[in-house]
Amino acid sequence: MNTTATRTPAPAAAEGTHDVITVSGLHKHFTSPTGDVLPVLQDIELTLREGEIVALLGKSGSGKSTLLRHIAGLLAPSSGTVRYRGAPVNGPNPGTAMLFQSFALMPWLTVQQNVELGLQAKGVLPYTRRRQALEAIDTVGLDGFENAYPKELSGGMRQRVGFARALVVEPDVLLMDEPFSALDVLTAQTLRNELLELLARPQSPTRTALLVTHSIEEAVQLADRILILGSDPGTIAAELRVDLPRPRNRRTPGFEALIEDAYECLTGERSDTPAPLGTHDPLGAAAPLPQANVEQLTGLLEELDGQDGAMALPALADALSYEVDDLMPLVEAAQLLAYARIDTGELRLTATGRGFANADILTRKHLFAAAVLANVPLIATIRTLLMASDGGRLREHHVTDRLLAGSSEQASRQQLALAITWGRYAELFEYDARDRVLLLPHEDHVAGGAR
Repeated sequence: MNTTATRTPAPAAAEGTHDVITVSGLHKHFTSPTGDVLPVLQDIELTLREGEIVALLGKSGSGKSTLLRHIAGLLAPSSGTVRYRGAPVNGPNPGTAMLFQSFALMPWLTVQQNVELGLQAKGVLPYTRRRQALEAIDTVGLDGFENAYPKELSGGMRQRVGFARALVVEPDVLLMDEPFSALDVLTAQTLRNELLELLARPQSPTRTALLVTHSIEEAVQLADRILILGSDPGTIAAELRVDLPRPRNRRTPGFEALIEDAYECLTGERSDTPAPLGTHDPLGAAAPLPQANVEQLTGLLEELDGQDGAMALPALADALSYEVDDLMPLVEAAQLLAYARIDTGELRLTATGRGFANADILTRKHLFAAAVLANVPLIATIRTLLMASDGGRLREHHVTDRLLAGSSEQASRQQLALAITWGRYAELFEYDARDRVLLLPHEDHVAGGAR
């Protein structure tokens, strides 16, 4: 990896600066209505220092937003502690303000009234509240729109209102949950630059930020450190330091190398070989299926085939216009089905994958069926149970009950839904949604009866 290279330092936190947020031994689990315990975060250790920007990067479901809400004091840990300047956080964190993806503005309030909300909650007097709100509105470039309603504003302007509302309460730490993901590319880029300018102002009381993002490029552009979360449950799997001068973009020396490092961290945990079944029930013990759409997986394999069978993951993401949350399930599915493997940062087609990419529609179905039967224990077991059943029928709950041995009820239903989609595409079984019954295709049922 390239993370140890010496580069011109960015204006990050200085040596010896104070720790603003400290997370120690944080564990979080949720309990389902059926009593199942679902671990979400495990043994999180995190320190956020004064004057730095830290990005949380991970696959969908790794617990990024959940961790952010613990730091904001909106969720309580199952065990472990969150501290703000040394004091335990046992409720809303007084040193933080939150910026959301969805803008979260009150549509019946004007821009100024929306910005005043936090000050009003803190009991600030109306005159002072108005003055501070107008200053914040001017700071984010919305002077002249004080009396406008959210419906009159563009997406970028609404998010500027969100910035103003968060910054007007003068938090030590700005917590951001994918704040640019709902914006178009150009607007998002403008706001990222404006955010960096706001945090870098010497007179600004807010100079520290924690950003949840699904964009590797965004993390490298904004952050001084990138924390990469593993999944099931969420853990901090790696830390990347971003010692690059600002402003940064893809032409900045070292930028592309850090993007590749981040992809390597995100993919390096997964084995190319499916877990052996051993003596366990394959429905309860097998690794979860990646949430991948067959059509998108096919497109990924075709893209690889058109590029001589191999592409670096960042280049592949750019070619498909995918972020991490979109790309990684497809990469995992390609590896699971033995269609591709990761080799020194590149996703490389196997002979099986190249055969699938070049096959016609009907042949692809047969090839896919062979791949899932060989590599996906859940689908193979469902098919076996159907072949052995009377009438080629299997009640859905017989599968979900056994899946519950290894996961929560919600996760079990998601896994079964994905298995059904893959199995139907491969024509290995059918599904009656009204009666919630899995069925053998008619020709297989007839053939099984003949035997």
